[in-house]
Amino acid sequence: MTSDVVTDVDAGVAVLTLNRPDHLNAYTADMGTLLSRAYQECDENDDVRAIVVTGAGRAFCAGADFSGGATPFDRPEDGAGFSASPIDPPAFELRKPVIAAVNGHAIGIGLTIALQADIRIVAESAKYAVVQVRRGVIPDCMAHWTLAHLTTLGVAAEVLLTGRTFDGPEAVAYGIANRAVPAAQVLGTALEMARDIAVNVAPMSAALCKRLLWDTAIQGYTPRQVASLETQLHHRVMGTPDASEGVAAFFERRAPRFGSQVSRDWKALPEP
Repeated sequence: MTSDVVTDVDAGVAVLTLNRPDHLNAYTADMGTLLSRAYQECDENDDVRAIVVTGAGRAFCAGADFSGGATPFDRPEDGAGFSASPIDPPAFELRKPVIAAVNGHAIGIGLTIALQADIRIVAESAKYAVVQVRRGVIPDCMAHWTLAHLTTLGVAAEVLLTGRTFDGPEAVAYGIANRAVPAAQVLGTALEMARDIAVNVAPMSAALCKRLLWDTAIQGYTPRQVASLETQLHHRVMGTPDASEGVAAFFERRAPRFGSQVSRDWKALPEP
Protein backbone atom coordinates (compact mmCIF):
# COMPACT_ATOMS: atom_id res chain seq x y z
CA MET A 1 0.00 0.00 0.00
CA THR A 2 1.12 3.55 -0.70
CA SER A 3 1.92 5.69 2.33
CA ASP A 4 0.01 8.94 2.85
CA VAL A 5 3.40 10.60 3.53
CA VAL A 6 6.46 9.68 1.48
CA THR A 7 9.97 10.53 2.70
CA ASP A 8 12.96 10.87 0.39
CA VAL A 9 16.40 11.91 1.66
CA ASP A 10 19.05 12.99 -0.81
CA ALA A 11 22.21 15.07 -0.38
CA GLY A 12 21.20 16.38 3.03
CA VAL A 13 17.62 17.32 2.10
CA ALA A 14 14.56 15.35 3.21
CA VAL A 15 11.48 15.80 1.03
CA LEU A 16 8.26 14.87 2.82
CA THR A 17 5.40 14.51 0.35
CA LEU A 18 1.74 14.47 1.35
CA ASN A 19 0.66 11.63 -0.90
CA ARG A 20 -3.07 11.37 -1.59
CA PRO A 21 -3.12 13.09 -4.99
CA ASP A 22 -6.43 11.53 -6.04
CA HIS A 23 -7.99 13.35 -3.07
CA LEU A 24 -5.95 16.56 -3.45
CA ASN A 25 -3.96 15.33 -0.43
CA ALA A 26 -6.94 15.86 1.86
CA TYR A 27 -5.86 15.47 5.46
CA THR A 28 -6.50 12.28 7.43
CA ALA A 29 -5.49 11.22 10.91
CA ASP A 30 -3.09 8.69 9.39
CA MET A 31 -1.44 11.49 7.39
CA GLY A 32 -1.00 13.51 10.58
CA THR A 33 0.57 10.56 12.39
CA LEU A 34 2.93 9.85 9.51
CA LEU A 35 3.97 13.49 9.11
CA SER A 36 4.64 13.76 12.84
CA ARG A 37 6.76 10.61 12.72
CA ALA A 38 8.66 11.84 9.65
CA TYR A 39 9.40 15.17 11.35
CA GLN A 40 10.75 13.39 14.43
CA GLU A 41 12.90 10.99 12.41
CA CYS A 42 14.33 13.79 10.27
CA ASP A 43 15.14 15.84 13.36
CA GLU A 44 17.15 12.93 14.79
CA ASN A 45 18.92 12.07 11.51
CA ASP A 46 22.23 13.87 11.05
CA ASP A 47 22.11 13.08 7.33
CA VAL A 48 19.18 15.52 7.10
CA ARG A 49 20.25 19.16 7.08
CA ALA A 50 17.00 20.70 5.78
CA ILE A 51 13.42 19.53 5.30
CA VAL A 52 10.99 20.31 2.46
CA VAL A 53 7.27 19.53 2.85
CA THR A 54 5.19 19.41 -0.31
CA GLY A 55 2.17 17.74 -1.88
CA ALA A 56 1.83 15.13 -4.63
CA GLY A 57 -0.03 16.20 -7.74
CA ARG A 58 -1.68 19.59 -8.16
CA ALA A 59 -2.49 20.44 -4.52
CA PHE A 60 -0.58 20.82 -1.28
CA CYS A 61 -3.50 19.81 0.94
CA ALA A 62 -7.14 20.62 0.24
CA GLY A 63 -8.16 20.46 3.90
CA ALA A 64 -9.86 17.82 6.01
CA ASP A 65 -10.95 14.65 4.23
CA PHE A 66 -14.70 14.49 3.65
CA SER A 67 -14.57 11.63 1.15
CA GLY A 68 -16.79 8.63 1.62
CA GLY A 69 -19.21 10.58 3.78
CA ALA A 70 -16.60 11.18 6.45
CA THR A 71 -17.48 13.88 8.97
CA PRO A 72 -14.23 14.85 10.73
CA PHE A 73 -15.97 17.63 12.67
CA ASP A 74 -18.28 15.29 14.59
CA ARG A 75 -17.74 15.35 18.35
CA PRO A 76 -15.42 12.51 19.41
CA GLU A 77 -16.70 10.26 22.18
CA ASP A 78 -15.53 11.75 25.48
CA GLY A 79 -12.95 13.74 23.47
CA ALA A 80 -10.85 10.58 23.26
CA GLY A 81 -7.86 10.83 20.98
CA PHE A 82 -8.68 14.30 19.67
CA SER A 83 -6.19 17.16 19.42
CA ALA A 84 -6.60 20.39 17.50
CA SER A 85 -2.82 20.27 17.01
CA PRO A 86 -2.28 16.78 15.60
CA ILE A 87 1.16 17.45 14.08
CA ASP A 88 3.48 16.70 16.99
CA PRO A 89 6.14 17.97 17.00
CA PRO A 90 5.13 20.95 14.89
CA ALA A 91 7.69 22.01 12.29
CA PHE A 92 8.81 25.05 14.28
CA GLU A 93 9.91 22.85 17.21
CA LEU A 94 12.42 20.93 15.08
CA ARG A 95 16.13 21.81 14.98
CA LYS A 96 16.31 21.59 11.17
CA PRO A 97 15.05 24.34 8.83
CA VAL A 98 11.66 23.38 7.37
CA ILE A 99 10.51 24.80 4.03
CA ALA A 100 6.89 24.34 2.94
CA ALA A 101 6.79 23.97 -0.85
CA VAL A 102 3.09 24.80 -1.19
CA ASN A 103 2.72 23.60 -4.77
CA GLY A 104 -1.04 24.06 -5.02
CA HIS A 105 -4.22 24.68 -3.05
CA ALA A 106 -3.77 24.74 0.74
CA ILE A 107 -7.10 25.01 2.52
CA GLY A 108 -7.98 24.71 6.19
CA ILE A 109 -5.59 22.38 7.96
CA GLY A 110 -3.58 22.24 4.74
CA LEU A 111 -2.61 25.87 5.24
CA THR A 112 -2.31 25.73 9.02
CA ILE A 113 0.23 22.90 8.68
CA ALA A 114 2.25 25.04 6.26
CA LEU A 115 2.10 27.97 8.70
CA GLN A 116 4.18 25.92 11.14
CA ALA A 117 7.14 25.77 8.72
CA ASP A 118 10.01 28.25 8.86
CA ILE A 119 9.70 29.34 5.22
CA ARG A 120 6.84 29.09 2.71
CA ILE A 121 7.15 29.04 -1.10
CA VAL A 122 3.66 29.16 -2.64
CA ALA A 123 2.11 28.79 -6.07
CA GLU A 124 0.97 32.09 -7.54
CA SER A 125 -2.39 30.91 -8.85
CA ALA A 126 -3.38 28.45 -6.11
CA LYS A 127 -6.04 29.13 -3.51
CA TYR A 128 -5.29 29.56 0.18
CA ALA A 129 -7.68 29.93 3.11
CA VAL A 130 -8.20 29.04 6.75
CA VAL A 131 -11.87 28.16 6.27
CA GLN A 132 -12.71 26.50 9.57
CA VAL A 133 -15.06 29.26 10.77
CA ARG A 134 -17.09 28.65 7.59
CA ARG A 135 -17.46 24.99 8.59
CA GLY A 136 -18.75 25.69 12.08
CA VAL A 137 -15.49 24.98 13.90
CA ILE A 138 -12.33 27.04 14.56
CA PRO A 139 -8.76 27.11 13.14
CA ASP A 140 -6.28 24.47 14.26
CA CYS A 141 -2.57 23.59 14.35
CA MET A 142 -1.86 26.63 16.54
CA ALA A 143 -2.88 28.98 13.71
CA HIS A 144 -4.06 31.62 16.20
CA TRP A 145 -0.41 31.84 17.31
CA THR A 146 1.57 31.15 14.12
CA LEU A 147 -0.42 33.52 11.94
CA ALA A 148 -0.33 36.33 14.49
CA HIS A 149 3.49 36.02 14.62
CA LEU A 150 3.99 35.77 10.87
CA THR A 151 1.94 38.84 10.06
CA THR A 152 0.03 41.59 11.85
CA LEU A 153 -2.80 40.99 14.27
CA GLY A 154 -5.14 42.73 11.84
CA VAL A 155 -4.20 40.46 8.93
CA ALA A 156 -4.44 37.40 11.16
CA ALA A 157 -7.90 38.50 12.27
CA GLU A 158 -9.05 38.98 8.67
CA VAL A 159 -7.73 35.59 7.55
CA LEU A 160 -9.04 33.65 10.56
CA LEU A 161 -12.35 35.42 11.14
CA THR A 162 -13.52 35.65 7.53
CA GLY A 163 -12.18 32.34 6.26
CA ARG A 164 -11.87 33.95 2.85
CA THR A 165 -9.74 32.70 -0.02
CA PHE A 166 -6.63 34.47 -1.35
CA ASP A 167 -3.90 33.72 -3.89
CA GLY A 168 -0.11 33.47 -3.79
CA PRO A 169 0.80 37.13 -4.37
CA GLU A 170 -1.66 38.19 -1.69
CA ALA A 171 -0.14 35.63 0.70
CA VAL A 172 3.26 37.26 0.11
CA ALA A 173 1.84 40.75 0.58
CA TYR A 174 0.28 39.61 3.86
CA GLY A 175 3.60 38.18 5.07
CA ILE A 176 2.15 34.67 5.15
CA ALA A 177 4.44 33.42 2.36
CA ASN A 178 8.05 34.27 1.54
CA ARG A 179 7.75 33.90 -2.23
CA ALA A 180 5.07 33.20 -4.83
CA VAL A 181 6.20 31.52 -8.06
CA PRO A 182 4.47 29.57 -10.84
CA ALA A 183 3.21 26.22 -9.52
CA ALA A 184 5.68 24.25 -11.63
CA GLN A 185 8.57 26.11 -9.97
CA VAL A 186 7.51 25.80 -6.33
CA LEU A 187 9.27 22.54 -5.46
CA GLY A 188 12.39 23.45 -7.42
CA THR A 189 12.62 26.82 -5.67
CA ALA A 190 12.24 25.17 -2.26
CA LEU A 191 14.79 22.48 -3.10
CA GLU A 192 17.31 25.05 -4.29
CA MET A 193 17.01 26.84 -0.95
CA ALA A 194 17.16 23.60 1.04
CA ARG A 195 20.22 22.35 -0.85
CA ASP A 196 21.99 25.64 -0.26
CA ILE A 197 21.34 25.23 3.48
CA ALA A 198 22.50 21.60 3.37
CA VAL A 199 25.79 22.53 1.70
CA ASN A 200 26.67 25.90 3.17
CA VAL A 201 25.13 26.19 6.65
CA ALA A 202 26.65 24.60 9.75
CA PRO A 203 24.12 22.17 11.27
CA MET A 204 24.61 23.36 14.84
CA SER A 205 24.46 27.01 13.78
CA ALA A 206 21.16 26.36 12.01
CA ALA A 207 19.77 24.48 15.00
CA LEU A 208 20.72 27.15 17.53
CA CYS A 209 19.59 30.00 15.29
CA LYS A 210 16.21 28.39 14.61
CA ARG A 211 15.56 27.54 18.22
CA LEU A 212 16.49 31.06 19.38
CA LEU A 213 14.26 32.58 16.70
CA TRP A 214 11.20 30.52 17.59
CA ASP A 215 11.82 30.42 21.34
CA THR A 216 11.98 34.21 21.32
CA ALA A 217 8.51 34.27 19.78
CA ILE A 218 7.16 31.56 22.07
CA GLN A 219 8.68 32.87 25.30
CA GLY A 220 8.30 36.55 24.47
CA TYR A 221 11.92 37.38 25.25
CA THR A 222 12.87 41.06 25.42
CA PRO A 223 15.65 42.45 23.20
CA ARG A 224 18.05 42.41 26.17
CA GLN A 225 17.20 38.79 26.94
CA VAL A 226 17.88 37.91 23.30
CA ALA A 227 21.20 39.76 23.51
CA SER A 228 22.13 37.66 26.55
CA LEU A 229 21.19 34.43 24.77
CA GLU A 230 23.06 35.43 21.61
CA THR A 231 26.15 36.09 23.72
CA GLN A 232 25.92 32.77 25.54
CA LEU A 233 25.40 30.88 22.29
CA HIS A 234 28.31 32.68 20.65
CA HIS A 235 30.51 31.41 23.49
CA ARG A 236 29.21 27.93 22.70
CA VAL A 237 30.13 28.01 18.99
CA MET A 238 33.13 30.35 18.84
CA GLY A 239 36.43 28.50 18.53
CA THR A 240 34.78 25.24 17.49
CA PRO A 241 35.94 23.24 14.46
CA ASP A 242 32.85 24.41 12.57
CA ALA A 243 33.74 28.06 13.18
CA SER A 244 37.28 27.47 11.92
CA GLU A 245 36.02 25.52 8.91
CA GLY A 246 33.47 28.16 7.97
CA VAL A 247 36.14 30.87 7.82
CA ALA A 248 38.64 28.62 6.01
CA ALA A 249 36.06 27.66 3.38
CA PHE A 250 35.21 31.31 2.82
CA PHE A 251 38.82 32.31 2.21
CA GLU A 252 39.51 29.23 0.09
CA ARG A 253 36.31 29.76 -1.94
CA ARG A 254 35.04 26.23 -1.49
CA ALA A 255 32.10 24.50 0.10
CA PRO A 256 32.56 24.04 3.86
CA ARG A 257 32.93 20.61 5.44
CA PHE A 258 31.18 21.03 8.77
CA GLY A 259 31.59 18.26 11.31
CA SER A 260 29.04 19.06 14.01
CA GLN A 261 26.26 16.56 14.57
CA VAL A 262 23.09 17.84 16.18
CA SER A 263 22.17 14.39 17.55
CA ARG A 264 25.55 14.16 19.31
CA ASP A 265 26.37 17.75 20.19
CA TRP A 266 23.00 19.33 20.95
CA LYS A 267 22.44 21.11 24.25
CA ALA A 268 19.26 23.03 24.94
CA LEU A 269 19.36 26.81 24.97
CA PRO A 270 20.34 28.42 28.28
CA GLU A 271 18.15 30.76 30.24
CA PRO A 272 18.40 34.47 29.22
